Amino acid sequence: MTFISRRDVLKSLTLGGAATLFSPHVLLSATSRQKERLGVALVGLGYYSTDLLAPALQQTKNCYLAGIVTGTPAKAEAWKQKYNIPDKNIYTYQNFDQIANNPDIDVVYVVLPPSMHREFVIRAANAGKHVWCEKPMAVYARECQDMIDACRKNKRSLAIGYRLQHEPNTQEFRRIVNQKLLGKVQKLNSAAGYRENRTNHWKQSKEMGGGVMHDMGVYSIQSARLGTGMEPIAIVSAKTSTTRPEIYRNGLAETCVATLEFPGGVLADIETTFGRSVNFLHINCEKGDIKVEPYQGYAGQKGSSPLGEFHHQYQVPWQQANQMDNDAMSIMQNKPMRAPGEEGLRDIRIVEAIYKAADSGKRVIL
Repeated sequence: MTFISRRDVLKSLTLGGAATLFSPHVLLSATSRQKERLGVALVGLGYYSTDLLAPALQQTKNCYLAGIVTGTPAKAEAWKQKYNIPDKNIYTYQNFDQIANNPDIDVVYVVLPPSMHREFVIRAANAGKHVWCEKPMAVYARECQDMIDACRKNKRSLAIGYRLQHEPNTQEFRRIVNQKLLGKVQKLNSAAGYRENRTNHWKQSKEMGGGVMHDMGVYSIQSARLGTGMEPIAIVSAKTSTTRPEIYRNGLAETCVATLEFPGGVLADIETTFGRSVNFLHINCEKGDIKVEPYQGYAGQKGSSPLGEFHHQYQVPWQQANQMDNDAMSIMQNKPMRAPGEEGLRDIRIVEAIYKAADSGKRVIL
């Protein structure tokens, strides 16, 4: 079995290689029997898969870790031993398309750098597998649309890994907003960030989908959209910056601040950064404020409003297990995903508009 790393795959991408995404020789797998648990294959065995998704899949009720896709032989062997994964369920990036013939694998979870999402989501859909894709969905909105189209063409579901949309504290502040229990939203302010000290991760590579808006920025965008219960109609202003140009080179954003406009003149000020730790959501309503601090985090959120406090507690990696259980159940019951591909597409369109506003210094209509 020949192994090639993700970085090598990125370097070797060509138009000719991209053509294999739609190769007609790929066989679609199908099974008529109803499973009690869906088999999940993780594509990419970096930190998120290793420290969170794989442990979470030991807790899930509706799905389980059935296979892996990696370009590193040592990782393949270690995971094989640790999780008792059969050889036939271990794939490389080169022979990945053979997963079509494996009935053990029902879902492919793509956990790769954003620049690789489009390729492997499409290949998974063409192989007849349901797809979960980690956020950000892709680097560009057009790639998101390609992914949605491929899954629709193959009649496979597509979910984006927005764990907070499955999370009870998030659901609680959304309930207050959507039911207008404190009246209409008047203004919103949120921030999401941490000190990112790595220098050679995909987050520091523009070609791989780096820059703060594609990572932590998605949390700020989600907080504004979910916290107002509306979709933005314009980016009023935006500004990107860095205090470490030796790491965030060629205009890559370490920090971004932006003002989003929503229907009715509601404004949301958001900040996202790789420069410091910040984590809150404040929603100003007619009859009082909703405060969620921390807003995002693996160990849970903590909120308060004039209606009382909300703080559903749980242990890491409950969020990831809950998300995958919910998405697996949606597949088995043939129900819509809570965070489908269209949700990821919306956020990437907003990311693109924020960068356009920052570059031009002008208001950008969505």
